[in-house]
Amino acid sequence: MQYFGTDGIRGKAEQFTKDFLMSIVEGLVDYSNDNIKVLIGGDTRESTEWILRELEVALETFGVEYANVSVLPTPAINYCFYEMGYDFAIDVTASHNPYTDNGIKIFERGEHQGRKLCEKGCKTIEKSLQQQKSYTQIAPSLRENLHDEALSIYKEHLLKTVRPCDFKGLKIGLDCANGATSVINKSLFEQLGAKVKLIHSDPQYNIKINKNCGSTNLKSLQKLVAENHLDFGIAYDGDGDRCMLINEIGEEIDGDQIIAILADYFKLKTIATTVMVNQGLLNWAKKKGINIEVTAVGDSNVKAAMDEKHIKLGGEQSGHIILPDEATGDGMLTSLMITKIISEKHKSLGELTSDIVKFPQIVVNVPATAEQKLALIKKESVQKIINNYEKKLKSAQGRLLVRPSGTEELIRITMWGNDKDSINALANELKAELEESL
Repeated sequence: MQYFGTDGIRGKAEQFTKDFLMSIVEGLVDYSNDNIKVLIGGDTRESTEWILRELEVALETFGVEYANVSVLPTPAINYCFYEMGYDFAIDVTASHNPYTDNGIKIFERGEHQGRKLCEKGCKTIEKSLQQQKSYTQIAPSLRENLHDEALSIYKEHLLKTVRPCDFKGLKIGLDCANGATSVINKSLFEQLGAKVKLIHSDPQYNIKINKNCGSTNLKSLQKLVAENHLDFGIAYDGDGDRCMLINEIGEEIDGDQIIAILADYFKLKTIATTVMVNQGLLNWAKKKGINIEVTAVGDSNVKAAMDEKHIKLGGEQSGHIILPDEATGDGMLTSLMITKIISEKHKSLGELTSDIVKFPQIVVNVPATAEQKLALIKKESVQKIINNYEKKLKSAQGRLLVRPSGTEELIRITMWGNDKDSINALANELKAELEESL
């Protein structure tokens, strides 16, 4: 599809013009073919504020009943629209991307909970965007902001899911990425008894979201944990649908390790993850007698496999974790559940992950336009280059994955192997060859 990627529509903020947003709403109305109610909200990037205003205009113009919850994490918006009786949610966010980007995630009602908009819905909106035209707009009427009500509903959901638990005695560092979790997480952890040190927690619309902080940059959290002798640290991304951890000695604990902790706790025999999985998790699962269903990259692909094969737990190395009975990845819920396990088992995060031996892994990004991403797949000379490196790695018991990003203007090179220096050198050699060929 031209506009929808692996996680909704994403691009530079200026792409989301009045007519572009009108076309999205028109497509949604065409897909639903009925009177609908829509809940809107988003993350803290500065463009989210004006995009939400323009969405209100678009919804008013098409006669759609709506309400705004302002800044809330993506999982909160998905949970609340269903619980509050709305038909759809439009979430304005670009997740872990820089503040200059923005995006649209759309959720619809499933059988028991909210879910990401289906392929038919996405295609209907795609068609509307391709036929984009100028519209006569209607100014929105003054409506009540439902932020506090939605936040209260989401908090109750989180507490109900993790209780009984007692975090008394735990000292935790939280990095909110100056994003959507800034409105909730410190108060929740403290309510459950933990002592909290907080960084990067601006809940206002800003240009600081994800900048040198959060789940994609753990250095400041590592420093916080070390300087304050904390038990562990948690870092969220801008919209709060994923988290990464720092253990008591400053080591990164990623999504693969989080999945292992949860699978062991829930005593599961099958889990789902993506082709980005580290060999260490595969080896751990084999030793434990746990089956792994491997999917394409993207939490929507993980969720589809979970639904189809009745798998209770799944996720991605990047920290998207889909817990039992949940519709999407939820960084807040994942971090609360891990904290519950630490408190119940009286073990440190390091101890909980001690039997998972991660293989060296390197990720190198190649800047790429849409045309270059397409050439990666279709250009024969490019595939020959990649095949050549695959053979080199295979002979050294390594692994290679080269794929276009579904959310950014990048081609991602991921290599696994026994020696970090060797794969780092190979990855950068491959990057140079791809840049020249593309």
